[in-house]
Amino acid sequence: MGIIAALCGSFCGFVVNRDGIQIPSKRQNLQQIYTREIGVRELTGKNDGKRVQEYLHAVNLQGNLSYCSAFVCFCLEKAGITNPKNGWTPALFPQKRLIWVRNKEKSGLGAMQGLTTYNLLRTTPITGDVFGLFFQELKRIGHCGFVDSWDDIWCITVEANTNDIRAGPGQGVFRKKRLVKTIYKVADWVKTTK
Repeated sequence: MGIIAALCGSFCGFVVNRDGIQIPSKRQNLQQIYTREIGVRELTGKNDGKRVQEYLHAVNLQGNLSYCSAFVCFCLEKAGITNPKNGWTPALFPQKRLIWVRNKEKSGLGAMQGLTTYNLLRTTPITGDVFGLFFQELKRIGHCGFVDSWDDIWCITVEANTNDIRAGPGQGVFRKKRLVKTIYKVADWVKTTK
């Protein structure tokens, strides 16, 4: 019975301890943490407010700064997951953590190698992975957040230092629906790397 529960747990998103008690997996725990942050709003719409400062403090920053990567590091830290503790968004996308990289070619060599329309790697992002958006004006990844769900067309995200068209003025933490083709890179911080 214990083996069956343990096997089911590993596929169902939780771990079963020796006493048969279900313990959330790292990804499930991380998802609960970042989901609880949905609805946090800036005080005056200028990257401010008590919770925003807590995000920035997680990466040793303070003031009215962009905080999307600070939010990601804050949540990873709360989940007990190693992270760069860095407010610079590109720091969340080192080569060894990448699991998905946008393929600019929609045909040709990439297609002949069996790669998906958008992905240069053969991994599908899952809950708790970190996505990055490329900002042409910065010539680098300029925004990030968490992948909550993913299919071939849409990525449902939870991200900070953004807005929701329906929410009006002010920014904060929101769940958003983004086209997969707008995602630049995805990194996995939950899985342990060497």
